[in-house]
Amino acid sequence: MSYRLSLLDKSPIAENETAENALNRTLQLAQLAERGGFHRFWIAEHHNSAQLASPSPELLIAWIAGQTQRIRVGSGGVMLQHYSPYKVAENFNVLAALAPGRIDIGIGKAPGGLPLSTRALQRGLNPQEKGDFADQLTELDSWLKPGEVTADAESLAATPLPGVRAEGFLLGTSLESARLAAKLDWNFVFAAHLNGDKALLRDVVTEWRRVTQRDLIVAVQVIIAATQSEAERLAQQVEIWGVELENGQRVSVASEAQAQAFARQAGSPAVRIFRREPSLIKGSAESVLAGLDALAAEYGVDEFILDNPLAEANARIASLHLLSEAWQQATLLQEVAQ
Repeated sequence: MSYRLSLLDKSPIAENETAENALNRTLQLAQLAERGGFHRFWIAEHHNSAQLASPSPELLIAWIAGQTQRIRVGSGGVMLQHYSPYKVAENFNVLAALAPGRIDIGIGKAPGGLPLSTRALQRGLNPQEKGDFADQLTELDSWLKPGEVTADAESLAATPLPGVRAEGFLLGTSLESARLAAKLDWNFVFAAHLNGDKALLRDVVTEWRRVTQRDLIVAVQVIIAATQSEAERLAQQVEIWGVELENGQRVSVASEAQAQAFARQAGSPAVRIFRREPSLIKGSAESVLAGLDALAAEYGVDEFILDNPLAEANARIASLHLLSEAWQQATLLQEVAQ
């Protein structure tokens, strides 16, 4: 195939399950993805959610990297606005030292939760000292850059210093984010699983190609089932809602109720709450791969990061099995044809 496949997981907690069940399934999916030839396995960051068990991707990265051998493991992504860039760099330098050449640090701009959790995470932080997001990412990049530790008590480094630094990725959907990633020589992931606007994707792709030679990576939602009708049924469970507040803040959430709660907790009236059409490809494994082929051909995509939005355990495992088999078969046929 002309592109790589990777996975994003949120550790969803299905009905009548525990967080332990969800986290063990995340590990199982990572191991299945490795055996299936996938390139990366990323863990998302979500806070104060009874439906998701992944508020700390760094912990899961260490756990998964220790129980896999080849696949790259990373965050999709750490919500930098909540944390000290120095501490984030320390965490990922430890991970990069534990699994050399296999760690990705994906950074996101979204809050990863509603305003209640954001206030709890940022309690005691000084926004003026922290600077804007571009300042924070620039600082993080500087801490991740190779250097050396000296005996000088006046020097500062984000230790330990790994032999190979974590590879940096910025997740977003805007021209601004693409330009920032290019300026810092980071990778950029267009988050089409959150905003499937094709016109916006084309604008960002055009700009990305103009400002960098790095690969084009796109995150999309996929639902794979044995039949098209089953995939259609499962897809009816998926919702993405956009929220635009009077204070200018814009976020995506998983339900209309969450959208309304976000506005209440933010203390700013909602100018607009709307259901957003996800970039969702659904069907049999073969039809989903055909859909990815079409996107790759149209936009020149080098890698897809696939987000399965379902929570039900059997459906998630079956989906990956079906996709892995179809992907391996398609790759083999391509090699034979060459």
